[in-house]
Amino acid sequence: MSARDNVAFGLRLRGVGGAERRRRAGEVLELVGLSSQSDRYAHQLSGGQQQRVALARALAVQPSVLLLDEPLSALDAKVRSQLREEIRRIQLEVGTTTLFVTHDQEEALAVADRVGVMKAGRLEQLAPPEEVYSRPTTPFVAEFVGLTNRVAATVHDGHADVLGTRVPVLPGSTTGGAAELLLRPEALSVVADAGAGAGVGAGAGATVVTASFLGAVGRVRVRTADGQDLVAQVASHAVEGLRPGDAVRVTVRTAPALAVPAEGT
Repeated sequence: MSARDNVAFGLRLRGVGGAERRRRAGEVLELVGLSSQSDRYAHQLSGGQQQRVALARALAVQPSVLLLDEPLSALDAKVRSQLREEIRRIQLEVGTTTLFVTHDQEEALAVADRVGVMKAGRLEQLAPPEEVYSRPTTPFVAEFVGLTNRVAATVHDGHADVLGTRVPVLPGSTTGGAAELLLRPEALSVVADAGAGAGVGAGAGATVVTASFLGAVGRVRVRTADGQDLVAQVASHAVEGLRPGDAVRVTVRTAPALAVPAEGT
C-alpha cells in the first residue's frame, strides 16, 4: 500500500467512508510532514519516513491514548534526534495522551511531561523530567538516570559536608553520620590547583586521570588525595588545558543532593 493507504487503513477497518478517509489521511500526513510522499510505497521511503507513516496511521483513528514502544530504536542518531523532536511537536499539537517506552534516557527526558523509572516491575519515581534528574527520590533513580558520583560525606542537620563544602540533602536521605553523596558530574567543577595561592582551601585537591573532549562539553576524571575517583563535566574549552597527572582542585555546587549511608555502615 502507499503511504496514504497505510494511514487510511485503520479508518477503513472502522467503516469510515472513502472521502473522509482521504481527507483525514491527508491531514495527518501533512501533520507529520509527508504530504508530498503520500503516493510512495514503503520501499521508497527512508526509515525515518516509515516511522512517520506509522505515527500518522496511529493518529488517524484519533485514539484516546497513543502507545509508542521504542519507536525510534532502529534509526540512526541524527534521524532519531530529529524525529524525537517531531513526535514531541505533534504530541503537543494534537494533545493525545501518549505513553512512550524507551531505554534511551536522553530521549525520555526530552519528550516527556512526566518520566517513570522502573526497577524489577516496580515504579521507583514518577515526576517531571527535571525533578527525576535533579531531585531523585531513591538511590536507584539517582544512579540509573545519568551519570552519578558517590562522594564520601558526613551528614548532620539536613546538610552534608563534602569536599570542603556544605550541601543540603534531599528528602529521603540518610539523616546523620558517615554517608555518600550522589552528585552529578555537572555538580562538580575542576580548576587548576593554584598551589600556595588563593586556590588553597577551596574544595579538595585532586589529580587528573583523564580529560575528554565531547564536543559541546568536556568530561574530566580525577582522583582525590584520599583515593576517590570522580567525574566532572566542564566547559569544552576547559579540557584543553588539562592533562593526566595535573594537580587540580574540585569544588561542589551547593544544590541539594541525595545522601545514602556509606558502604559498611
